[in-house]
Amino acid sequence: MALVTPLQVANEIADKQSDPTIRGFDKEAERTQQQHKANARSSKQHWGSNTAQDRQYRFVQIEACTWHSFGHRPTESTPHAFEAFALLEKLSTDPGMVAIMRERELVVNTLGEMDPVDDRLMQKKQQQGGCLLGYNTNHGLRIDIKLRTDDLASLRPYHELAATLIHELSHNWVGEHNLLFWTNYAQMRAEYLYMHRNLQTSLLYRVQGKTTAQIAGWSKEALQNIPESILNELTREMAQHGLHPRMIENAIRVRCAELERENKMPPISGGQRLGGGGAAAADNVNANAAVSTNQAMSARERALAAAERRAREQRERSNK
Repeated sequence: MALVTPLQVANEIADKQSDPTIRGFDKEAERTQQQHKANARSSKQHWGSNTAQDRQYRFVQIEACTWHSFGHRPTESTPHAFEAFALLEKLSTDPGMVAIMRERELVVNTLGEMDPVDDRLMQKKQQQGGCLLGYNTNHGLRIDIKLRTDDLASLRPYHELAATLIHELSHNWVGEHNLLFWTNYAQMRAEYLYMHRNLQTSLLYRVQGKTTAQIAGWSKEALQNIPESILNELTREMAQHGLHPRMIENAIRVRCAELERENKMPPISGGQRLGGGGAAAADNVNANAAVSTNQAMSARERALAAAERRAREQRERSNK
């Protein structure tokens, strides 16, 4: 027979009690599992019934910060990790982001939330007069985005988060903030904005009557002249690195012109009878699509080469 002392009994009871100083984290694992299942069911509601990442070119994992990463106990006003996870999920399934990932055949292992407090890189950047909003590890192995405001009381505006993610994706190719980097970023930005502009008329991509552009924080008026919108957006960002968007204006307009032409192409008809004489037509469609893709890639390569040449010329002038 095993004897239990009163002290042992008291310790066992104390161990089973939840910590009242922890807000709702006593069953964190169970709640996280339940929430992830709920997120899987509700992910279609971020952008509409057809929302999904590409099966091949995608963000493989999503990680939000838990209370352990805050450096102190979160308060009642601190957005929960579940909210941060849902926001990362929204970014990963953003139709504009999906288009970028598919177009460039990108696979990012982890899309995570940047530590909101204990982040030495952010603190170092702030001392230089800026604020680190995200970082890219090993050219896309992992991308972390700063989701929360500095006071931790709320989440940053969605359109800013989307721009930050595209910025970090551009670092997959170019580490320095030179003309080549900004050209690539601007062209990706154009692809993002044109996708949302095109979906404005689609009823399949609406949530509670809102278009994807409205959900992403863009008005119809702002999307009327996408090249100018991008140039205006880049003015302040490039100025921090001693550059001006007019230096890459031609590359931006070239890519936007390509996207305009692609959007004006007649849609592929889905009314052909299965088994009917549609094979030749299908071959023509595939051939035309291949030619269009090759032309677009060549134009992007020319634009990037021009940006690289300008960057080299700028370095040569500065060394004189």
